[in-house]
Amino acid sequence: MTLRCFVIGHPIAHSRSPLIHGTWLEQHGLDGSYERIDVAPSELPGFVARIRAGAFAGGNVTVPHKEAMLPLLDEVSAAARAIGAVNTIWCENGRLYGDNTDAAGFLGHLDAIAPGWQERVRTALLIGSGGAARAIAYGLKSRGVARIILANRGRERAKELARVLGAPLQARDWDERDALVGEADLIVNTTSLGMKGQPPLALDLARLRPGTLVDDIVYVPLKTALLTQAQQRGGVIVDGLGMLLHQAVPGFARWFGVTPAVTPALRARLERDILGA
Repeated sequence: MTLRCFVIGHPIAHSRSPLIHGTWLEQHGLDGSYERIDVAPSELPGFVARIRAGAFAGGNVTVPHKEAMLPLLDEVSAAARAIGAVNTIWCENGRLYGDNTDAAGFLGHLDAIAPGWQERVRTALLIGSGGAARAIAYGLKSRGVARIILANRGRERAKELARVLGAPLQARDWDERDALVGEADLIVNTTSLGMKGQPPLALDLARLRPGTLVDDIVYVPLKTALLTQAQQRGGVIVDGLGMLLHQAVPGFARWFGVTPAVTPALRARLERDILGA
């Protein structure tokens, strides 16, 4: 029996997840499928009923459903509960389970690019305080980062995230972000600023210390203006494509029973797709 899986969102046409999972299905010779499905917010409960009825083995959940999906599930992981959103779901014996693999994806890519990074990262500066920031802050806290600073245009949102996740998170004013660059061992853009079609991220890296890790979760373009500027100043750059690839691994393993590898060939395939878009 073909195991059917999906990624749902609204809109969803831009998603590269089918290319990732399709490559792994092909590579491992598995009888499975993975498709993009556009589900409007009002259609979400009906779609969940179809999963419960056995139409799908599971799938990925993206914007705007990551938070709305939580109350529709029977059980969620500690990570999903703490982050307040799910991105991976699966069905077992009629029960629906959810997890959030964004933190694991972020950390997995950082581990691959800069092995042992947590031994030298004392202070992390996160730009933004949305869903991605929440997942990344949760991941950094789990690795023992001593100080996690949140800089967001709306300080109240940053303060709320710091309150929910607790120490060592702290909210600082948006106007302080350029000065905070000099204190950070790791800087992460968790927003969509700098993405193709979006305004640029206004962050001055004049105070960046050489060797500082600069991570941008945006992957279109592959090298954002932030990463270009960081590289010119001696920073170690980490792009968003790796996070996308690494966060996909746990879901595939859960649905299809095989743990896939993030390989240079898979990354190259996605790069070609992005550059050709």
